[in-house]
Amino acid sequence: MVCGNKRELPWRDTTDPYRIWISEIILQQTRVVQGYEYFLRFVRRFPDVSTLASASEDEVMKYWQGLGYYSRTRNLHAAAQSMKGVFPKTYQEVRALKGVGDCTAAAICSIAYNMPYAVVDGNVYRVLSRYFGIDTPIDSTEGKKTFAALADEVLDKSRPAVYNQAIMDFGAIQCMP
Repeated sequence: MVCGNKRELPWRDTTDPYRIWISEIILQQTRVVQGYEYFLRFVRRFPDVSTLASASEDEVMKYWQGLGYYSRTRNLHAAAQSMKGVFPKTYQEVRALKGVGDCTAAAICSIAYNMPYAVVDGNVYRVLSRYFGIDTPIDSTEGKKTFAALADEVLDKSRPAVYNQAIMDFGAIQCMP
């Protein structure tokens, strides 16, 4: 059964790893309401890896202006240039992209390729810590290990894309900071 309460977002209902990647990078340190229009404008101008890779850094920065954290933009552009027109297809290759960490790689691979990698972002931390009554600080080494192991344990490995998006949405909408 699929729940009908998911947020309608322009990067949903796609398995295009490029669009998922762009949305995940925009949403690092940015709320959905702020990133929504940036995403639309960005993918309208840079619809694929090749277009982004061939653009000048100045132009890419112009389309990012106002979002802040400009190292994300430079990393995004460098990563696009490193792909040679083809988005990577394994977790290890996605994780190796400049500016992509464990959480972003898990989101891209689970949503685009249905690979069983658990996303552990701030929203997921809140849900898991409250549901399981864990008060280990999430920014500690022990906390990171605990939450990564727990997230992997509860991940619906048969439907990681649906599960990851659902727990991230639940954390963002219902399980507020």
